[in-house]
Amino acid sequence: MHTTPGHIEQLWDNLLSRQPARIRKAFASLDSTSRKSVYEHLHRMASNPGWQPEQRDSAKAALKALGKHPDQDN
Repeated sequence: MHTTPGHIEQLWDNLLSRQPARIRKAFASLDSTSRKSVYEHLHRMASNPGWQPEQRDSAKAALKALGKHPDQDN
């Protein structure tokens, strides 16, 4: 995963865009370890209090677009 601030900002813009194709493309650009971390973070955003309603809705849309993460246990 690129770690420059601009790349990270663009990555999250895509992941939280609520546009399934952009979400899947951004997620696919990550290595396996990063995918797992991002998926877990999206899950926390969607389910934990403390996030703004718009952020929670965007995280839920991202999780819906991604479906079940392949590295998750059943």
